[in-house]
Amino acid sequence: MWGLDRLSSYSTPSGTPPPRQDSYSPAPRRGYPAPVQPLRPGLNPRSSSLTPLVSPNASTTSLPSSARVPNGGPRRRPTGGAPPNIPDPLHVLESIMGGPPRKSATANRDTEAHTRAKPAEVEADIDFGGLSLQDFVAESNIQRQPSTSVHTYSAQSVEEYDKDKDKFEDLHKSILACDEVLKSVEANLTNFQTDLEAVSAEIESLQNRSIALNTKLENRKVVEKLLGPAVEDISISPSVVRKIAEGPVDEAFVCALGEVEKRSKTINAKAKDHPDLMAIKDVKPLLDDLTHRAVERIRDYIVAQIKAIRSPSINAQVIQQQAFLRYKDLYAFLARHQPELAQQIGQAYVYTMRWYYLNHFTRYRTALEKIRVHAMDRYDVLGEDPSARRSGTLLGQSRNAPAAYDAFSLGRRRDALKSSSVNALPANVAEEEKSALYLEVPFRSFNLALIDNACFEYTFISAYFAPSQNFHALSRTFNSIFEPTLAVGQAVTKSLVEATTDTLGILLCVRLNQHFAFELQRRKVPTVEGYINATNMLLWPRFQQVLDMHCTSLQKITTSLPGRTSSGAALLSSGASSATSTAPTPLTQKFANLLQGILALSSEAGDDEPVSVSVSRLRSEYEVYLTKLSKGISDTRKRERFLCNNYSLVCTILADVEGKLGEEMRDHFEKLRDAFDK
Repeated sequence: MWGLDRLSSYSTPSGTPPPRQDSYSPAPRRGYPAPVQPLRPGLNPRSSSLTPLVSPNASTTSLPSSARVPNGGPRRRPTGGAPPNIPDPLHVLESIMGGPPRKSATANRDTEAHTRAKPAEVEADIDFGGLSLQDFVAESNIQRQPSTSVHTYSAQSVEEYDKDKDKFEDLHKSILACDEVLKSVEANLTNFQTDLEAVSAEIESLQNRSIALNTKLENRKVVEKLLGPAVEDISISPSVVRKIAEGPVDEAFVCALGEVEKRSKTINAKAKDHPDLMAIKDVKPLLDDLTHRAVERIRDYIVAQIKAIRSPSINAQVIQQQAFLRYKDLYAFLARHQPELAQQIGQAYVYTMRWYYLNHFTRYRTALEKIRVHAMDRYDVLGEDPSARRSGTLLGQSRNAPAAYDAFSLGRRRDALKSSSVNALPANVAEEEKSALYLEVPFRSFNLALIDNACFEYTFISAYFAPSQNFHALSRTFNSIFEPTLAVGQAVTKSLVEATTDTLGILLCVRLNQHFAFELQRRKVPTVEGYINATNMLLWPRFQQVLDMHCTSLQKITTSLPGRTSSGAALLSSGASSATSTAPTPLTQKFANLLQGILALSSEAGDDEPVSVSVSRLRSEYEVYLTKLSKGISDTRKRERFLCNNYSLVCTILADVEGKLGEEMRDHFEKLRDAFDK
């Protein structure tokens, strides 16, 4: 603590401290009066020993200016007002900073000027309380500060304000410019708000319209749900009308016909239930006209295809498949709407196909007649002389046929039944064939082609005319078409078998005819059964006649045999060195081959066939002949050897036969062989 002697040199003669020269203003901020600080106890406000400290030459480093307060009572507010024509800085800062009102710099200066006035009394004796001057001042300042912090402005604030005046002017100009910008922004925002209100009004109007449209849409959907099916049932699209009136006849045309027919049925049904309905009255005449147009186009199309069948070198099956069957609904539509016209067109088709098949099969028969067929006559039976002259026929034309054939051996002729080929002999191949063939070849070719075409035709008319014709009508239609062609087939069969003695060839034709019957059953074509039965009526009687010829021939030769060896017997037993030879006769070889062929072709025969009776008769005649022939041998042992050798040859040839009839014949001859094998 400084002593009083140290401070006495700064005292003034009058004992009154000089006025303060610093810029400190103890005046509080406007609106917030500074509280009155209580006096420290023991201090006299009239006397003070700090007067020398306020000298202008005194050092202020130890005592801050902010801590210098005059002694005495509470601070006084300046009474002087602000200088004229100068705006209040507080208002300026308030407008800039937006804060609460503060004391202006002018007020601070006025307050400072009044503060600097000489106090009325000066305390001469100050009690520092054992503190240094700095601590004492600091504690005094703390006691004098109000409970709420109040910001005060020093003298430097004014100086700084003067120094930053240009900046504040620029700031003021910027503020004014901002005001202008804000005014334009305010104008734009005002316009935007106006436009937004207009847009909002339009949106509201659109929302109202949308609600109204949604309501209408819902109502329309309800109406459409109720009226849609009814309108759909009686309406026809323009594309369908255009297709039927002008479009080509194809799958789309058939679909359009189905659409028209569907609408026609619906409209006719509604017309019966609601005869006064205006929609039906408007649509029905147009639909009738469209139906008539469709009938005309269908008529022209079918007639054009029927005419195309009559073209030379045309394949009718191609037209039937691609033109008729592919669009079979055309005729069905025609039959439903114009049955009389459909019947006339069907009759035209029947006449055309009747001519077509008759023409083609007549030409095919002519081509088959050029085939050289082995002609077997009365000399090709068991009891006839094999060295007799043979003659060949060309199905009505006299020609020499080769003799290099075996009338009694089946051989490979059985392959005609096992052939997997479903194609007949072409006409051009038949015309160019040079080798001689057996009669079953032309029979198979002609009947195979006939059955195949008959099955296809029946299938076609069943698919094409079935909607308008029943089974009996279809049968009549088929018979009308194929009756002359089937007659040609009967004539071909008759010409092949009526003069021949080819037993195996006729029986082969019988088996082929049975195969054709099975094929007809598999294809479900019952209308050709009459032709099959008629063919059997030609083949079976002729087969019986030929076997009767064999039996008659054996009877004849047996009758001509004496009780001893004669010239006839020597002729039949050619190959034997003498009358006492025990070797099998040539007749046995022929008989065994013929019997083996008949049994091989009858392996699957039923008991109702006449083959069994005929073969039994032929066997009996052969046994009578062989027994009588053996009587010409005087030696009993040789006679038995002769019979055993002949029966052994028969058993050897019949060893591979199958079927019930074949087993019975083989067992019979084995018993005869065993009976004479001693």
